[in-house]
Amino acid sequence: MLKILRPGLQTTIQDAGRFGWYHIGMPPSGAMDQFSFRAGNLLVGNDQGAAALETTFQGPHLEAAAEVTVAVTGAPLELRLNGEPAPMWVALALRAGDRLQCGQVAAGVRSYICVSGGIDVPELLGSRSTYLLGRFGGVGGRAVAAHDLLRVGAPRRNAAELTGRRLDARLLPSFPEAAELRILMGLCSYRLTEESIAQFLNTPWEVSTEADRIGYRIHGAGFQFRDREPPFGAGSDPSNVVDVGYPVGSIQVPGGKEGILLMRDAVTGGGYATIGTVIQCDLDRVAQAAPRARFRFRAVTIQDALRLRAQYKSRLRAVADSLALFDSVGWLGQ
Repeated sequence: MLKILRPGLQTTIQDAGRFGWYHIGMPPSGAMDQFSFRAGNLLVGNDQGAAALETTFQGPHLEAAAEVTVAVTGAPLELRLNGEPAPMWVALALRAGDRLQCGQVAAGVRSYICVSGGIDVPELLGSRSTYLLGRFGGVGGRAVAAHDLLRVGAPRRNAAELTGRRLDARLLPSFPEAAELRILMGLCSYRLTEESIAQFLNTPWEVSTEADRIGYRIHGAGFQFRDREPPFGAGSDPSNVVDVGYPVGSIQVPGGKEGILLMRDAVTGGGYATIGTVIQCDLDRVAQAAPRARFRFRAVTIQDALRLRAQYKSRLRAVADSLALFDSVGWLGQ
């Protein structure tokens, strides 16, 4: 069991996500940076999708009520164990009474505290993830709070086997202030002029202060629409269409003044034109983008997207392989 001493800025329980309920308006939620989350779970011997703590800008202070193994991954932050500096991306053994302190991030936005056995809260619609907007999942649908006691599931491996496990440094992600995002154009990019599409793809966009698990407002050159007679069922705003589904990663253009990049807690459909969808494996970059971070978009084909998704899965397999190698021989120099 883990006791929350200080909750951090916004710390929630998330797993891989809640799937199969889009048709009733339930978004997937789940970890925003899936690579950091999944790698953390592999470090502590869990299935990749086990529930963990996702932190935002500033992490929590925790106390272990019993022996447990943890790994902190994602955005780099100051990490201390019983007041002493501790490394991220390494499996750490905590004994009863040990305290883990997570400070402010030095880059990026979100970090993950993965626990051997996973955080054990009830599953709702097949997931333990917290959906804050719907007050659903996790701990009563809210962020964790001081004095919360979080149950931990039974670990699959003992602490002695896990302690000290770390990733090959070549597999660790970076957290740049500017990122390229690859995008599949559509469903409603036909509403934009050719010049506007070219401008969208060839100029930088900046993340505003309105950026959270629901979506990221991005500011840039704006958008110009083709003239048309609004179809029956669409509003008068030039960005209105008859309702469409909103994939995670899709970009709305309400009023043509800005874009809204929809994330894992966003609504699942509506009447704004969506001009494209950022491919799944680049959403980790979005999850770690702080206000004033910059994006550039590059259009790709569906074949490109499938190839890049396969590469992403291969990278996670490389994480598992590197840990198996560590278990066998350790790293040179240790």
